[in-house]
Amino acid sequence: MAVNQSQSQSLQQNQAKKIPLFPFASIICFVSIFLLLSSIRNTTSIPSHSHHPSIQFPKTNGLSNPGASPESCDYSDGNWIRDPVGASPRYDHTCKEIFKGWNCISGNKSNGRDLINWRWKPAHCELPPFDPTAFLHAYRDTAIGFVGDSLNRNMFVSLFCSLKRVSNDVKKWRPAGADRGFTFLRYNLTIAYHRTNLLARYGRWSANANGGALESLGYKEGYRVDVDIPEGTWENALTFHDILIFNTGHWWWAPSKFDPVKSPMLFFERAQPVIPPVSPEAGLDMVLKHMVKYIENRTRPGTIKFFRTQSPRHFEGGDWDQGGACPRLKPLLPEQVETLFSLNNNGTNVEARLVNQHLFKALERSCFNSS
Repeated sequence: MAVNQSQSQSLQQNQAKKIPLFPFASIICFVSIFLLLSSIRNTTSIPSHSHHPSIQFPKTNGLSNPGASPESCDYSDGNWIRDPVGASPRYDHTCKEIFKGWNCISGNKSNGRDLINWRWKPAHCELPPFDPTAFLHAYRDTAIGFVGDSLNRNMFVSLFCSLKRVSNDVKKWRPAGADRGFTFLRYNLTIAYHRTNLLARYGRWSANANGGALESLGYKEGYRVDVDIPEGTWENALTFHDILIFNTGHWWWAPSKFDPVKSPMLFFERAQPVIPPVSPEAGLDMVLKHMVKYIENRTRPGTIKFFRTQSPRHFEGGDWDQGGACPRLKPLLPEQVETLFSLNNNGTNVEARLVNQHLFKALERSCFNSS
């Protein structure tokens, strides 16, 4: 589905809203994408996901206001409410696919078990709980690919653990070069995670003894980022999956990963270094421009494409390995949001807003859905 200009402007306005959030979870991204996917219905029955029928979005949804139009249902407009009675975890900490470092309960996080007592309540919509059995039936003969960094890996794991709880007949494999993947055999539903930090291909770069454009500017080493070449981990995913969910963000504002002095990001286009060298922000814009076009040109007709926006970091008061901690036990109040996200005050999660600004600009008038 194409995102027209008015929708893009609406998305930008939603991004700027001061929404109370858990600083340690990207729950809204998960809910918004999978609620939407759970509502999609296939028009015909087919034997294989390699020739998926056209997929259509429903014209109605769970509006709590009967007089409102479906388009007015904004799932990002709402509040966290405590609901211990209605809490029913889709899975627990024993799901083996959960990465050890991200397992809050096994890691003895003080409020790990309390997290399930909170749920998101949209202001003008009803948000039904995720139904894994219904999802498996609705997405029979379908392939869903997650392409991105650890944010998408966590979403992939959450979906897998939810589905695994109701269907154990699973084959583990690496479809289309994925980092990891599973097929629920009874339904021929495949989900896979393709790891890529920048979307574009990158690797270590060292100065050539014979000199060159970058060498003449004093560069001795760094990371070469080819803005117009996708990383090989997901190149084949475009023709395999029926639904694709992309993300990138955290690695672009990560001095611990790409030191601006000792190992800067050096951007290449058409195999030549970009001269003069540009900042990571400008490099991100170049990568998004090329990758969006690449994806649009190579996916099959009817493929549903999402680009999820950036979620907040889980810690504050320093980087994760430099004294940062997760002190909050309750959702943020509206008046607390700016403390973590303010561009002017260089808040802990300023990168989330910066990345999202670049994403909205790159996705305007594209065929992507944003969540």
